[in-house]
Amino acid sequence: MKAYVFPGQGSQFRGMGLDLYQHSDAARQLFNQANEVLGYNLTSIMFEGSEEDLKQTIYTQPAVFLHGVVLALTTDSFAPDMVAGHSLGELSALTAAGVLSFEDGLRLASVRATAMQRACELVSSTMAAVLGLADDAIERVCAEITEEVVVPANYNCPGQVVISGSVEGIKLAEDRLKAAGAKRVVQLAVGGAFHSPFMEPARDEFADAVELMPFNAPRCPVYQNVNAQPTTDPQVIKENLIAQLTSPVRWTQSVERMVADGAVDFYECGPGKVLQGLIKKISPDKNIASI
Repeated sequence: MKAYVFPGQGSQFRGMGLDLYQHSDAARQLFNQANEVLGYNLTSIMFEGSEEDLKQTIYTQPAVFLHGVVLALTTDSFAPDMVAGHSLGELSALTAAGVLSFEDGLRLASVRATAMQRACELVSSTMAAVLGLADDAIERVCAEITEEVVVPANYNCPGQVVISGSVEGIKLAEDRLKAAGAKRVVQLAVGGAFHSPFMEPARDEFADAVELMPFNAPRCPVYQNVNAQPTTDPQVIKENLIAQLTSPVRWTQSVERMVADGAVDFYECGPGKVLQGLIKKISPDKNIASI
């Protein structure tokens, strides 16, 4: 069975999508349509913008969404038995699987990005990658820090979990995680604490937009970040998509469940190779490639 997976924020690079734009009429039409829907020239930022431009959440998320969805919609071989996306990538997966129209998916990606950017500006918060420590040990350290907010945010693969919280909370966690046996704790260059309680304002704003959009049944099961479970129920998909903003991304568990359900071939659909690297660590015996 074929599983198509879509990356999230952090996979972007200058020039992403330019080859598609130059060599595919169908892709070019979608890129131009995206600029019209958004009301600004996102493709210029993707193709020619600076690295700093691309790091801004308000541009990063629509750009990564657009690249992955255009790839899926213009590739003849795109025939998924199951799909999943990492954080923002879940929106890409839903759109590629027919849950959302191209325009509605893009609008939601833009709303999500703007709402999360605003939430980041409300409080000083950040994220850090914890390497070489078991999930339950990380969960225990986070739970023991009660004076600040610190939570697991991304279960990326065995031995790699990203935590999210206040700046002071992350500092406290760093010392305690190293004492617990973590090989490294690396602060990430992000605007704030994604997938944490600090994203409550963003979740509320995003939820209002989601409720206005029609959600269709997908062409195949979607494995969602919140619970790593497959679903084809549009209402469940909608609820999980909203909850994701303040819940951890259970990527390790999602890949494990896809494998248990028969996934043999994994195809990353979007910029970069981040998910391919993670899947190799989760299930090294599977076939893994870029679309």
